[in-house]
Amino acid sequence: MNHSTSEPETENTESLRYLSKVEASAIETELVRDYRFGQQQLIEMWGYACAIAITKAFPLKSFSKKQPTILVVCGPHQSGSVGLVCARHLRIFEYEPTIYYPKRSSHSVHQDITVQCEKMDIPFLSYLPTEVQLINDAYNLVIEAMLGQDSDANDIKEPYSSILVTLKQVKIPIASVDVPLGWDAEEASKDGISPDVLISLMAPKKCATNFSGKHFLAGRFLPYDIQKKYELNLPEFPDTECLIEL
Repeated sequence: MNHSTSEPETENTESLRYLSKVEASAIETELVRDYRFGQQQLIEMWGYACAIAITKAFPLKSFSKKQPTILVVCGPHQSGSVGLVCARHLRIFEYEPTIYYPKRSSHSVHQDITVQCEKMDIPFLSYLPTEVQLINDAYNLVIEAMLGQDSDANDIKEPYSSILVTLKQVKIPIASVDVPLGWDAEEASKDGISPDVLISLMAPKKCATNFSGKHFLAGRFLPYDIQKKYELNLPEFPDTECLIEL
């Protein structure tokens, strides 16, 4: 991977830092506690950046199917809400997302974002077809935003274990948000899905160190002091872009 090194900081010329689960959690805690970022604010920024990444990796004109259909599979926590926001923005960008959200969160922030998607007339599936060909035929792409950095690859419970089995069989491309389903934030898993695109939030996690697909980083909003404290060595983002391809 070629990381931009133009105008390096004098003390910060190392390559991009890949975060452990503990480090990623600590940065997020600091953003909320010390920098007063709201959870919904973070989810909105990440979800928007994910949608932009999808438009770059999969432009509307690149789809082979007549309709620009996308299946967005969302988990119950923050990662799932990032997927919901991503779907909402893609709807505005004239894609046709459908959401599968099997375990809805009781948290008001996540509920608000769900209502926004419903008000945008984005359909929600009541179940995920186990016949994989139905998914291949109906959609151009799957966006997987299930468990994120909190995922424990050794302890994936239902319904996520069944979803994992299904997604491992699909033939259409998969784009994963932050940590692919079936992976651990610390390391890639052979038992997890194999996404074509990975969208890392804030900074990439250790599991993405050897990721060979198209890899985007959505982390431009991070305050400089946090970047310096955690020695993130983020690449230089182009122009006014909210993300960069690594």
